[in-house]
Amino acid sequence: MGKNSPLLQPLKVGGQTLKNRIMFPPLTTGYEERDGSIGSRSLHFYERLAKGGVAYIALGDVAPVNTASPTPKLCDDSQIPSFQKLAEAVHAHGAKVALQIFHPEYDVPGVGKMIVGSMMAGRAAQAAKAAGDTAQFEAKMAESEKLRAEAYAKLRHDMQHFISEATVEQLKDIQKAMAACARRAAQAGIDAIEVHGDRLIGSLCSELLNHRTDEYGGSFENRVRYALEVVAALKEAAPDLILEYKLPIITVNPDGSLRGKGGLMPEEAKQFAVLLEKAGVDMIQAAQANHTGNMGDTIPPMGTVPYNWTLPIAAEIKKLVSIPVATVGRVVTVEAGEEILNAGQADVIGYGRSLLTDPDIALKVERDEPIRTCLNCNKGCVDAIQNRKYISCVLNAENGDEATIFLRPGEGEKKVVVIGAGIAGLEAARVAAKRGYAVTLYDTAEKMGGQILLAAAPPRKAEILRSVEYYEKILPALGVHIKLGQSCGVEEMNAADAVIVAVGAHNFSLPVPGADGANVVSSWDVLAGKVTPSGKCAVIGGGLVGTETAEFLLEKGCTVAIVEMLDKIASGESSTILPIIMKDFAEQKAEQFVKTKVTAITADGVQAVNTETNEAVSIPCDWVVMAVGSKKIPFSIEGVTTPVTFVGDCSGERTADIAAAVRSAYHAANAI
Repeated sequence: MGKNSPLLQPLKVGGQTLKNRIMFPPLTTGYEERDGSIGSRSLHFYERLAKGGVAYIALGDVAPVNTASPTPKLCDDSQIPSFQKLAEAVHAHGAKVALQIFHPEYDVPGVGKMIVGSMMAGRAAQAAKAAGDTAQFEAKMAESEKLRAEAYAKLRHDMQHFISEATVEQLKDIQKAMAACARRAAQAGIDAIEVHGDRLIGSLCSELLNHRTDEYGGSFENRVRYALEVVAALKEAAPDLILEYKLPIITVNPDGSLRGKGGLMPEEAKQFAVLLEKAGVDMIQAAQANHTGNMGDTIPPMGTVPYNWTLPIAAEIKKLVSIPVATVGRVVTVEAGEEILNAGQADVIGYGRSLLTDPDIALKVERDEPIRTCLNCNKGCVDAIQNRKYISCVLNAENGDEATIFLRPGEGEKKVVVIGAGIAGLEAARVAAKRGYAVTLYDTAEKMGGQILLAAAPPRKAEILRSVEYYEKILPALGVHIKLGQSCGVEEMNAADAVIVAVGAHNFSLPVPGADGANVVSSWDVLAGKVTPSGKCAVIGGGLVGTETAEFLLEKGCTVAIVEMLDKIASGESSTILPIIMKDFAEQKAEQFVKTKVTAITADGVQAVNTETNEAVSIPCDWVVMAVGSKKIPFSIEGVTTPVTFVGDCSGERTADIAAAVRSAYHAANAI
């Protein structure tokens, strides 16, 4: 729709105007400095979003107190300059920036005092050790370990009970800290404050978590009292800033169970939205409640919940208030966002993971250019945060390194040949073409995608095909010559200025007796539909491919046993997806033989041994499916005089995941 897209229309929020309806909602990034201030990595990440045309950028989990949480912090005046630099950088591109003020649901000073005490005792222990005082060293180490254990015991206790046990004085102190944070934000030139309505505030609102008997517990009016007091304190502290409220809503799963614990049930959430508008809130973000211990409940992986899954409650709230309402939650495409806006179901679209994948959504909508679409795989983003790494997207090689990693201008007219149309070859072709080079892409297969086509076959995985669909659109638009069903010879390679080889990998079989039997097939052939096993199947290998192949076979009506040498299956799977897989396996009675080494395969099944007990294991089955790994496909460059670079699965001894394949291809093509 170009410039006429509803996504690109301005919107007045409070006393300010957003240039369009595209929002980067609050995501924990891990980019901040150790003290929580905004350093180079954070600055350039958010500036890149602003350059891409995002109108409203919310920094997630900004703490008003000095917590141990690896999040941004604005709890001291010394941090103001770093946030001021951020505001200036974002404003230079016409975007507004918000800080999401949050407080964890535990006694931060109490836990912090114990942790500091433990650290001080530890330092004293090391000093005693250096001085040769063994007795003092042991005593101080014991003290350090005791305080550390007590700190984490208190933390675990508080996460369950602090909401109900916190004194009114403690709650007032937290409220004052939030107000002070808002004042600092205003001094830094920040445009908006978003109240994190989950965590401490959402827990107080929740009838599931709040067991207080004072003025902050019991009735709906009492449970939302603190949240409204915080709103009032923030408005007083920073009256000129937009005040947004992230309203967490407890939803109902298809099986009738509740999803989330903090926040409010839908009917109460609607009542509260009306109260928030009356209290002076300028915008409401309707979002999924958390407090379940699994980030997949709020940021669900592909195939687990419908698209736009929180939209129904956002649309109901929209009918009750006159202030703008933002919606988030698997609004994956531009078309979906436009439909929501045209239907009047929301006013602002939160593209979180989508903007990690492609920060130029706004610019590309205006230009009618193809957009690289999020897969909702959670591999680079949610998994990274849960593992205390910085956030990224498997399809975007630039996340978190925007200051140093970006497309370089091409160096004159060059011809580039890319061999292999899997994900690595496709990305290499895109980058080389974007740099202005003439690119020819070869693959002996008749379709683009390589192993992505196999990865899309298991249950819930079809959305991964969006990665290939993007290249099917963008490569012709960039003028790439695509030659599928064709090999590339030495003559064609030598006629180019650079060659990138991305021929991928192939699967292999275990070298055990019987591995060549008629009842043995590869997981790749199963997922490709080349063979159709039935009855009982033994899947050899419990890695990601083996696990997904097992799910695929269960869906086809087979019974399945998984054989894995390690002590557990799916060891590299996403923490947001693994519980779903395990539930599926439990319901369908999939057997798991871990710490089990295959010794032979017969016509009747698998013979193995338990590596821990050395006991023999016999697994009767009709089919044996090999999923023990893959290795690079050899590619001869004999007679090739043009510089050649190998990327993706064929570039090393170990095969690559999507993220590694994309990054190796990006860097190779960007270096030509």
